[in-house]
Amino acid sequence: MKKKSDQGENPLNAYAKYSSLAFQMLAIILLGVWGGRKADQWLHLTYPVFTAVLSVVGVLLAVYYAVKDFIRKP
Repeated sequence: MKKKSDQGENPLNAYAKYSSLAFQMLAIILLGVWGGRKADQWLHLTYPVFTAVLSVVGVLLAVYYAVKDFIRKP
């Protein structure tokens, strides 16, 4: 008889987990872009410095969050 932990994960549970992770990553990236655009508009910059920087920071934070979630111990 297999233990519950040996049976594997239900495919729908895995789908829900990874799709929610994707939406969370998208939200982090979009918040970075939105914050950068607002900062550039507020400072009246000709080149969108904050948009570029906060976009990259958002992507890095999203990847960090995803990796942290993948390597989390059950």
